[in-house]
Amino acid sequence: MKIGITEVAAMAEVSEATVSRVVNRRAGVSAKTREAVERAMAELGYERSTRGQLVAVITPWLSNPFFTDVAELIEAALAPHGLRGVICPALPGGIQEREFVAALAEHGVAAVVFLSASNTLDDADPETCDVLAARRIPFVGVNGGFDGHEMPVLSTDDRMSAELAVDHLWTLGHRRIGLASGPAGNRPADRRVAGFRAALERRGVEDTGSLVVRQHYTVEGGQSATAELLGRGVTAVVAASDFMALGAIRAVRREGLQVPGDVSVVGHDGSMIMEFVDPPLTTVRQPIDRLAKEVARSVIALVGNREVPKGELLFTPELVVRGSTAPPRR
Repeated sequence: MKIGITEVAAMAEVSEATVSRVVNRRAGVSAKTREAVERAMAELGYERSTRGQLVAVITPWLSNPFFTDVAELIEAALAPHGLRGVICPALPGGIQEREFVAALAEHGVAAVVFLSASNTLDDADPETCDVLAARRIPFVGVNGGFDGHEMPVLSTDDRMSAELAVDHLWTLGHRRIGLASGPAGNRPADRRVAGFRAALERRGVEDTGSLVVRQHYTVEGGQSATAELLGRGVTAVVAASDFMALGAIRAVRREGLQVPGDVSVVGHDGSMIMEFVDPPLTTVRQPIDRLAKEVARSVIALVGNREVPKGELLFTPELVVRGSTAPPRR
C-alpha cells in the first residue's frame, strides 16, 4: 500500500494540512508537532517527493569561475531527480547569507548546500544553520561543516593539496618556497597551511612559519602576500587559489622578475580558464566533478527522508603542470 499524507496525519494525530506544511518544510508548525510528523513519516516509510523542489547553493564570489563551475555541476546533477538548484551569492558569514537562509526556510526550500560559505569559518554565526535545523531542512557542506551539527561534508583534501604543490617545486630544485595563504580562521586555508608546513618540515626545512603570509582570496591578496614573500627570498610561491596565483604573477613582474624564469607559481582550484593565462598556470585541481556528484547524491537522499553517512568525506586533488613552474635560476 502506498503511504500518503492521510496515513501520516492519522499516526501523528494532526491534520493533513499540518502534514503538508511539514512535508514542504514550511513555517507555522511547532517543533513538537513537526517532530511527531517526522517520526510518523519515518515509521511509515513515507518519502517526500522531490519534484519541483528548490535546492539553494550558497556560495561567494561568482566572479571566480571555480565557484561558478561547481555550482553549475551541482545544479546539473540535481536536475534529473526533479530538484531545481538556485545559486545564492553571499559573503561567508555575513548578514546577506543569514537573510538568504531565513528567507529560503520561510518559503520551504528542500535543502541548502553551503559551497565554501559560512561552513568554512571557525567563528560562523550559528543562527545560519540553526534556522535550518529547526525546520528540519537538510544541509550539506562543501569544504567545511558546522560545529554541533551532523551533516554530510564533502571536501578536497587540503593537506594533500599542499603536499602535491611542495613536492612538485622541491623536485624542480626549489628550496625557498613560500605560501600565499587565505585568511586565518578559514578552515581550508588553515588546513593548507598545516599541510604546507608539514611538507617542508619533512624535507628538513626549519622556521616554516616565516614562509607563510595570510591574505584575502583575491588577486590583490595574492599580490600583497607574494610581494612580502619575495622580500624573504623565495624562489617559488604556492597560492591558496588560482586568483591569488594571478596576483602572485603580477607581484613577480612588478619586481622586474619573470615567471617561471625567476620565480615559479602554483595555484589551487583548477579553473579551466587558467590554461589560457600567460603563462598557463600550474595548479592543484580540486576534483569538482566527483565533489558535485556526491553533493547531489547526499541532497537527493536527505530530501527523500533517507539516511546518509554523516561526517567528512575527503577527495584527492590532482596536480596539473603547466608553464608557470620551472627549475630555479642558477
